[in-house]
Amino acid sequence: MPKPKMGQGVVVGKNVVFGENVVAWNYVVIGDNTKIGDETRIGSFCDIGKNVILGKNCNIQTHVTISNGCTIGDNVFIAPNSTLLNDKFPVSECLTPPVVEDDAVIGGCVAILPDVKVGKGSVVAAGSVVTKDVPAGTVVKDVPAKPMMTKKEYEAKRKIFVKKHLR
Repeated sequence: MPKPKMGQGVVVGKNVVFGENVVAWNYVVIGDNTKIGDETRIGSFCDIGKNVILGKNCNIQTHVTISNGCTIGDNVFIAPNSTLLNDKFPVSECLTPPVVEDDAVIGGCVAILPDVKVGKGSVVAAGSVVTKDVPAGTVVKDVPAKPMMTKKEYEAKRKIFVKKHLR
């Protein structure tokens, strides 16, 4: 099994499977039976629950909580202070964790509620609370999160922003 690069204070549960070139920075907790794909990076002070699947090439920033049973696809970015929740009626013990599909971008301070699917290539704007499924290729924002534009429109705006600020 590949050996991940780990900072200080990392706690790893039983039967955790690491892909190649995984990095977990300082004070990360990884629960039992979790699988972490190749090239995934986990920032400091993250809590990754039990039975979580993190895909390949994910970037999980600092202070992110991913509750037990969540599934995160490949190439997913989750910004700091975001949370994926798994119990609609705590403490019901009836967990329905969210799913984040490939190539999704989750902004900072986002809450994704239980039993929600964030579709492939979608973007969740910072500060949003996702209470319903997000269709693939859609950008959502607000509380509760609502569609605001397509991924194509988002990429066009991002390109203009980057060009303006990288002079």
